[in-house]
Amino acid sequence: MLSPRRATAAGGLLALVLAGTAVPLTAQAAPAPTPLPTVTPTPQSISRAGADIALPGNVEVVVDASTDAAARTALRELLAEHGVGKVTERASTSGRAPLTIHLGAATRADVTSALGATGVPTKAEGYAVRVDGSGRKVGRIALGGADGAGQFYAVQTLDQLLIPQDDGGFKVAGASVNDFPAMPLRGATEGFYGNPWTHAERLDQLKFYGDMKANTYIYAPKDDPYHRDRWREPYPADKLAELTELVKTATANHVRFTFALSPGNTVCYSSEADYQAVVTKFEQMYAVGVRAFNVALDDINLSRWSCAADQAKYGSANATIAGRAQAELLTRLQKEWIETKDGTFPLQMVPTEYYNTTESGYKRALRTMDEDVVVMWTGNDVVPQSISIAQAQQAATVFGGPTFLWDNYPVNDYGNTSGRLLLGKYVKREPGLSQYLAGIVSNPMNQAAASKIVETAMFDFSWNDTGYDADEAWVEAMRYLAGDDEAATAALRVFADLNAMAPTFGQPWQPQAPELKARIDAFWATWESGDKAGAITTLRAYAEAILAAPTTIRAGAVDPGFVSDAKPWLDATLLWGRSTIDMLDALQARLDGDKATSDAQRASSAELSKQAAAVRVLPADNTWGEARVKIADGVLDTFLARAGLTLDMWEIGDAVNIAPQGTASASSVEQDLARFQPRYVNDNDNGTRWASGYTDGEWVQVKLAEPTAVSAVTVKWEPACATAYKVQTSVDGQTWTTVKDVTDTTCNFDIVTFDQTAPVNYVRIQGVDRASTWGYSIWEIGIYAAK
Repeated sequence: MLSPRRATAAGGLLALVLAGTAVPLTAQAAPAPTPLPTVTPTPQSISRAGADIALPGNVEVVVDASTDAAARTALRELLAEHGVGKVTERASTSGRAPLTIHLGAATRADVTSALGATGVPTKAEGYAVRVDGSGRKVGRIALGGADGAGQFYAVQTLDQLLIPQDDGGFKVAGASVNDFPAMPLRGATEGFYGNPWTHAERLDQLKFYGDMKANTYIYAPKDDPYHRDRWREPYPADKLAELTELVKTATANHVRFTFALSPGNTVCYSSEADYQAVVTKFEQMYAVGVRAFNVALDDINLSRWSCAADQAKYGSANATIAGRAQAELLTRLQKEWIETKDGTFPLQMVPTEYYNTTESGYKRALRTMDEDVVVMWTGNDVVPQSISIAQAQQAATVFGGPTFLWDNYPVNDYGNTSGRLLLGKYVKREPGLSQYLAGIVSNPMNQAAASKIVETAMFDFSWNDTGYDADEAWVEAMRYLAGDDEAATAALRVFADLNAMAPTFGQPWQPQAPELKARIDAFWATWESGDKAGAITTLRAYAEAILAAPTTIRAGAVDPGFVSDAKPWLDATLLWGRSTIDMLDALQARLDGDKATSDAQRASSAELSKQAAAVRVLPADNTWGEARVKIADGVLDTFLARAGLTLDMWEIGDAVNIAPQGTASASSVEQDLARFQPRYVNDNDNGTRWASGYTDGEWVQVKLAEPTAVSAVTVKWEPACATAYKVQTSVDGQTWTTVKDVTDTTCNFDIVTFDQTAPVNYVRIQGVDRASTWGYSIWEIGIYAAK
């Protein structure tokens, strides 16, 4: 079943809600004639071919033996879903139907003729589409493919060229499209830890991949026992039946179901029995239609063997010798099994050193492997900040050929992602990577449907990396999830911004809630300029959009799987939205001179914030288990804290964070790492942090730019927090006064207020008791005084 696709440019509510910083969409900006619909992934070439064609109730489709079965089925479903009551398939056109569609090999004479000036694609999976109603009594559409996949993709593009009309009908945009993928392999790997996707989620994903012209799904869930821990055992009948249905669904959508086996924890490389166990498992999968195979040797110990036979054959275990053993096993599989089976693709493998391009004995040994084996690589980190052409070139050098990028985004199975949905943009991957990579697969979240936002953009990049627009791809992903519903697309965009943080094992590589942060920064600039009422009115409009987003997303237009995945985050967003509106109303009431109402609204905001912060992911699919939901953390909570402090200081002046103007120092830095230096604790950047050594008595302090009477401190903790700490002040940096003993820390965002009348020069966070065996880690300290 084809999904509803975007047919018109965003406007109306989307443009209104996001005015001033809205992502410019090509269709909005294009001059007359009527702009073409946006097609995702971005075609290599798309232009106007002539007049649009009204989609009639009677369509003739010309097909022959060259017509791809999946494309043929997809076209019939597409036409039926858009009101075509009669579809007649013929070997040649009769000229009697008001619309003829030519579907088949691009070299077929009638398809070539109908394509005309559009041209015939020659690259694998390439396709061409031509729609031109100019001067014709009988409309004609050509859908030609370089192969079966190309034909299928031509139908997917036709789907996106349909434009809804006011009378409930559709017309087809007059377009010329000549298109092909930049990368041979495009898709996703179910390679995360934690609860695997359900069977229904996998079926849905495979159909989604077909919609998005992605051709690869790697079945590699770490917690499927038959994939990893019990890899030697065949799949039981019920599981095998599910896998069989997945393979059939993948085939129907031109997706390669790639079966991955992860034997590295227990395999005996020199054992004939273990080699045959791998072959037997692959044979079981081949029998149900699998033609692509992968051996994953990630996250294993290279310093020990699993059997005495390997010790006897190879000697003491180390990375270099293990690389040699892996190369021998995989070469044998490629030469003796893969190449002897009809229809199989080259073997893929995940190396143990998958996360860098540093030359090593292991990689040198791996380069002795058969050159047809495709090596996967995650970039220059497990979760890389960015991926450049230079890195990809180096990867090709050290691994012996173009690598297949396993991009660990938006996967959220590690501690730094606890409590998060990752819904940000797909950025910092350099255009031109298609020249040096075999392809890209996303490692998605445990939340399958919620992963579609990033997956869609990643598929767009891997299809046409040089024509990729990250902002447009992000919006188009949400338009897809919303079934082209304008209000739902706008709501998803607001919600996704609140969940934009992209963590790594170091500093996050994407900031949290950039749209909201820009609006809050504008609020304070306007407030401080003296236009307090204007600041409130402008930000309140966006706060109302935050409040409305969960209800709109749940109204029915959005993918039900996404709504289910996002439930706790939607619950928390509703509460944060109400809290923000109440705080803005409290500011307005105080501005109007109504302190009683202001106090009531402020109390309501505080209670709603407390409720929002208490929302938890339960039950959790992720390995991090039950966790507090994180929504716009470091942005929205910081705003509410400063707004509340402004109300507290109303009579003496606005609350201003003076920490960024100060100089930070600390008792220690974790492993003396540059990325954890004290200067990051007051740099006004929630993506950087200070981290201490591993003892309870560590501290961090800020020397203020000038003596100041301080009224409050905020502490934005990383999970390595303090269960107890002191807030201290000092005039000389030698004698310290404890102004607050904190024993009720949130381990997230603490607001500490106190009476302080005399100016001080230093403010310190003095640790008393750690929450973990790690040290203390703080994203940001705020120090507030009246302006």
